[in-house]
Amino acid sequence: MTSNPPRVAICGIDLESNAFSPPASEADFRNLCYLEGDEILADARGAAPRCIADVVGFVSTMDATGPWEPVPLVYTHCHPWGPADQDFFDRVVAQIADGIAANRVDAVFVANHGAMLTTGSMDPDGDFLERLRDTVGPDIPVVVTLDLHANVSARMAEAADILIAYQTNPHVDMFERGEEAAHVVRTILGGNAHPQSAFIKLPLAPPSTTLLTREGPYADLIDYGLRRKRELGGAILNVSVVGGFVFSDTPRAGLSIAVTGRHELEPAQRLAREIAELAWADRARFQRPLTPLADAVESAVERGSNAALPPLIYSDAGDNPGGGGGGDTMELLSALTAANARGVLYGSVYDPTLAAEAIQHGVGAEFTAVFNREPATRFSARFEIPVRVSATSTEPFVGRLGLFNGMLLNTAPSCALEIGGPGGITVVVISNRYQTADPMFFEHLGLDIGLARTVCVKSRGHFRAGFEPWFPPKQVQEVDTAGFTSPDLSRFDWTGLPRPVYPLDKDAEWVPPNW
Repeated sequence: MTSNPPRVAICGIDLESNAFSPPASEADFRNLCYLEGDEILADARGAAPRCIADVVGFVSTMDATGPWEPVPLVYTHCHPWGPADQDFFDRVVAQIADGIAANRVDAVFVANHGAMLTTGSMDPDGDFLERLRDTVGPDIPVVVTLDLHANVSARMAEAADILIAYQTNPHVDMFERGEEAAHVVRTILGGNAHPQSAFIKLPLAPPSTTLLTREGPYADLIDYGLRRKRELGGAILNVSVVGGFVFSDTPRAGLSIAVTGRHELEPAQRLAREIAELAWADRARFQRPLTPLADAVESAVERGSNAALPPLIYSDAGDNPGGGGGGDTMELLSALTAANARGVLYGSVYDPTLAAEAIQHGVGAEFTAVFNREPATRFSARFEIPVRVSATSTEPFVGRLGLFNGMLLNTAPSCALEIGGPGGITVVVISNRYQTADPMFFEHLGLDIGLARTVCVKSRGHFRAGFEPWFPPKQVQEVDTAGFTSPDLSRFDWTGLPRPVYPLDKDAEWVPPNW
């Protein structure tokens, strides 16, 4: 317990790594968000922060709940991509550890995604947290927020005092989890909690399409865990049911349960086992059908000619930049074009070269657009089509719904290109590899989502929150397309997953821990 204002270190290296995607360089991190020292506080307290909302929630709640002395070190965030460059990772970890060692701190707050790989490690999140624990010793609390797609290792659970995972997918509670982390820090430092954590890993690595929290098996697990937490009163400090990220293809991939008791371990162990047994008994539900590409195209064509049919939104599920997709596959777009679909908004293709060319031509210009002029990956096929430039932008914008609500998003330069004339297909092209999870990706170019008959987004699940005002769940379809994030797990050559694992191996077995 400390009577002086607590000194709390703030840090994080946030990356969701897809093992099949190209490596993430230092430039990839700096391009999205790289903050040092007081830059972290200024950003988190600003009107449109670049850092993840965990950090914003933590800083604002610490500010609101009493005096404190922040020790901001390094926070960096990269779009989901491949393994991080090992040298860059090592330098950032060393800088954070050295900063903690040079300062007296009473607690450490870490905002990590939890599914990072590096070019030299399958468990860099564990490496990072162990380095922090070695630096601060056994008595300084280390409080960590994680994405619910984290691949939690036993090393991570052992090194942290508490792991606090998001509870919603799409993620609309990131601020609240940062807020919870701040309250946990205050509670521990006030002597009102001595966290005792129980951790279970299941041989269950479902595709991300089955990890929604509005309804379905994952929603049921989280609801059960939170209900039992309430029933157990103050005995449980936190329940985190972490779905994992199968595309990391790592031995630590898979569904994890981390339950933290306020003072005692036994209640946490008992609840963790309850949740794990429920998950395993329900494992057959962690599969979800996809809409075949041909059916999606046929439906889009039909809707373009029949205004009586309700509009639909399609997830280009195989190419989700929010899960390591390149944002540049042409399979769905070229099929819609070949079928002469009408009334389609399609967003967003990552192609800085094409966006810059459209800016140079100007609004109203017609030219032959070459998508993927220099294909970056095996999925980014070259595609040529006559287009008309209908809008351009050279400014960032602020997200307004769902995952990106209130965040500063810089896609510039960006443009809208018409294919097939007015009323045909309008494609948004951007110069920063975001998933299209917010209506502002269309609206910043003057496009009216309410007029579209079909909207296609390169996003897997987060678009649901951003586009729900137009598209409730019954008007959402996930299209079976190829790419780095295809929910059809049989398409990948797995080398790192702990086999057998469900649903890839229907004969996978699990025995509950005998604590």
